[in-house]
Amino acid sequence: MKTFLKLMKALSDKNRLKIVKMLQHRELCVCEIQTGLGLAQPTVSKHLKILEDAGLIISRKDGLWVNYSINSKPDNPFVSSMLGNLRHWLEEDSEVKTLIEKLPQLNRETICN
Repeated sequence: MKTFLKLMKALSDKNRLKIVKMLQHRELCVCEIQTGLGLAQPTVSKHLKILEDAGLIISRKDGLWVNYSINSKPDNPFVSSMLGNLRHWLEEDSEVKTLIEKLPQLNRETICN
């Protein structure tokens, strides 16, 4: 039950749900997520840590960048099920649609230089 509650708590925040929806479309770094959501870097990092601890996302170092993506092979069956459902949920939500439309303009080279 503990892992299920951790997953539910991770998804109980609007910004964390938005991050998951963004990452379902492509891999992103912190500065791209920060710009897309209009949040401070420490806030985004905190949200990413919670999502990663719940098993929803993974990170990988690539030179100076830390890239975040959806965990395609979660150990937790609850995570697998939730990620599968979230692929279809909220796609028509106006806030999510606007955020997804911004994704092509979110470029780490432009944002961080």
